[in-house]
Amino acid sequence: MAEIKNLKQYSRARERFEGAHLLCPGCAHGMIVREVLNATDNPVFIAASTGCMEVSTAVYPHTSWDTPWIHIGFENSSTAAGCAEAMYKCLERKGRLYSDKKPKFVAIGGDGATYDIGFQFISGTFERGHNITYVCLDNEVYANTGGQRSGSTPFAANTTTTPAGRLSYGKKDRKKDILAIMAAHGSPYVAQVAPNKWKDMAQKIKRAMETEGPTFINAMSACTTEWRFPSNTTVEVSDLAVDSLVFPLYEIVNGCELNITYRPKKVIPVRDYLAVQGRFKHLFTKENEHIIEQWQKEVDARWERLQRREEARV
Repeated sequence: MAEIKNLKQYSRARERFEGAHLLCPGCAHGMIVREVLNATDNPVFIAASTGCMEVSTAVYPHTSWDTPWIHIGFENSSTAAGCAEAMYKCLERKGRLYSDKKPKFVAIGGDGATYDIGFQFISGTFERGHNITYVCLDNEVYANTGGQRSGSTPFAANTTTTPAGRLSYGKKDRKKDILAIMAAHGSPYVAQVAPNKWKDMAQKIKRAMETEGPTFINAMSACTTEWRFPSNTTVEVSDLAVDSLVFPLYEIVNGCELNITYRPKKVIPVRDYLAVQGRFKHLFTKENEHIIEQWQKEVDARWERLQRREEARV
């Protein structure tokens, strides 16, 4: 794994993401973005999609970003980052650069901008081979626009567009496997991270930034508002997500080499993870108990597939 700063270096590093923003108390977005900007000492160019992070950190005339930052639309942060990277290469060829430190080009979007609205733009950017890192802040819902379901929303979740009730147990569809999709694009490095495992997250972000070509980070960002848990338990809920294997931490190198980077010492039941979130409250009724059992079987099956793939390296 890539070497990262130690805690003393982090404490002395210049902050490039200021704390004065309007993110909800307990939101994990800020934790993740600080690690992104701390992962390198090089200049960083940020392109942001419309979403919780963008609207909460750039309320005109104020900004939380002490680094070059641009917002264009919901769908095309990847294109903006790719175009900036192409412009940099052009200036480099013409000898018109004034610094030896090469900037890192990073696109940031929520799961709505990544799994759904902006997917074709991300796909095109990766197909063209731009040297950027795309970071998905995955809170599994359109949290900025009313709590609608997204392609990342998990099975049986209660959202404003997939409400649970007498005739429904919530969302009928499964969450997309975005990491496999991006690895299939030929990306040299893709990884899943979670802010409660900060060292694993920092190492993966740093490796993604230092790898030549388009790289992808899917960061679980627990949402206190739409997942419906107390705002002071974000890290605990994140622990439950990774320790239940609902959100496994792994990486895929060059589209084929899969490495599991965190194995819980004690795997907890999926039930424990679902129980702390109001969006799954309806599952704890007699008529929906079978949904929890189905969840557990699917999580177990996916973990087995990941382990077999790690052993086979294919």
